[in-house]
Amino acid sequence: MWLKTSCELLFTIEYPTPFILMLRPRSGAQQWIASEEYLLFPSVPVFEFTDDYGNLCQRLVAPPGNFRVYTSARIMTSNYIDEEPGGYFVDIQYLPDSVLKYLLPSRYCESDYFNEMARQITHNQHPGYDQVAQIESWLRKTIQFQPGSSLLPLSAIEVNQRQIGVCRDLSHLGVALCRSLSIPARMVVGYLNALQPMELHAWFEAFVAGRWYTFDATQHSKKGGYVALGYGRDAADVAIYNQFGPAVYPTQQKVCVELG
Repeated sequence: MWLKTSCELLFTIEYPTPFILMLRPRSGAQQWIASEEYLLFPSVPVFEFTDDYGNLCQRLVAPPGNFRVYTSARIMTSNYIDEEPGGYFVDIQYLPDSVLKYLLPSRYCESDYFNEMARQITHNQHPGYDQVAQIESWLRKTIQFQPGSSLLPLSAIEVNQRQIGVCRDLSHLGVALCRSLSIPARMVVGYLNALQPMELHAWFEAFVAGRWYTFDATQHSKKGGYVALGYGRDAADVAIYNQFGPAVYPTQQKVCVELG
């Protein structure tokens, strides 16, 4: 399907403030970027680089006053989510080198605390895809998805204790459970068509049967319309913006996704 996406951020800056932004989607197996627009008001010099996870990032210094970031893109993305019931578990010695980092505990995904819990959740499942699908189903039934319930990222341990969270939080717990079974898992941030309420979204991917597959415990049906902006170990790697110095927050954030 063809989608038009846009994201607008408005900041009020008191002092010159360095930013690292992650707002440009990249073309890949599941999405093609046909055109895009990236505007800054006022215009400032920007340096773009690719981070350790392959994400397109932009460095800049925002001047004092109102600072607006606007991005839009026209994207061809998949009409459906690929599924692979029975997909095999990939033995560690056969994993690509680039995937190995997604086996390890990270700041918000303390996978070394969830070994027994993950085994209990998936005890009757075939190793690989079926285990991840069972984790996704368990999250959907057990952890309450409530937009706005957490403003700061929660770790997997915190989400499991609270039993409630936003999409980012459910993804952290899903990633931790997968990694505790030696299944590589990573977090993704981006857009989802027809998401309610419309905002930036997070989900997770697991590496089974030789490739990455999408899982999203916040949605009750498998559907397409996902657009990835960034991949990483957890929320610390996929923030759409990081700023340095006195903290500033968007006074306005507007996200739009529509067919087109």
